[in-house]
Amino acid sequence: MASTRSKVRGIILAASAATIVATGAFYGAGLKTQTERKHEQRIQMEATPAERIAHLEQRKGILVAKRNGLQKKIDEIRERMARKEAAKT
Repeated sequence: MASTRSKVRGIILAASAATIVATGAFYGAGLKTQTERKHEQRIQMEATPAERIAHLEQRKGILVAKRNGLQKKIDEIRERMARKEAAKT
C-alpha cells in the first residue's frame, strides 16, 4: 500500500513538473514573439520613406512569387481535369 502511494505520488510530481515546464516554454515563446514584433514595428516606424518603399517592394516581390506558384498549381489542376474529361468521352 505504501509503495503504491509513493509510485502515484512520484507520477503526480513528474506530471506536475512536466506541465510547469511546458507552460513556461509556451509563455516564454509568446513573450519572445511579442518582443520581436514590437522591435520590428519600432524599426519600421523609424525607417525613412525610401526604406519603407524598398521594404514594401521586397514584400510585393515575395507575394507575387507566391501568387505565380499558386496560379501554376491551379493551371496544372485545370489541365489534369480537362484531360480526365477528355479521356471519359
